[in-house]
Amino acid sequence: MTQASIIHNPRCSKSRQTLALLEENGCQVQIIEYLKTPLTQGEIRSILDKLAISPRELMRTKETEYKALGLDQVTDDELLIQAMVDTPKLIERPIVLIDDKAVIGRPPENVLSLL
Repeated sequence: MTQASIIHNPRCSKSRQTLALLEENGCQVQIIEYLKTPLTQGEIRSILDKLAISPRELMRTKETEYKALGLDQVTDDELLIQAMVDTPKLIERPIVLIDDKAVIGRPPENVLSLL
């Protein structure tokens, strides 16, 4: 059975659809509700490495907090990572992790590439 972790927001329809897709494909899923248990800098860096993307690409740039914090003007990746630690709502979701690979579940079918 495939072991997977999902960075999950149960209020998000795409996150719920991605979780259902994993379960339908026989995965044993560890659910990480990142709004209740915020990710650390190290966890975010690890996810970025697995996704092979920049911090900004992991951010929800349309969130009010993104604009309010002036993050569109920030060029320092460490400051962007810290913003995601301090304001978890800024993190794109869902993120699925299997072994040393990761994918953002938008659309949910993206996770099939990991299975």
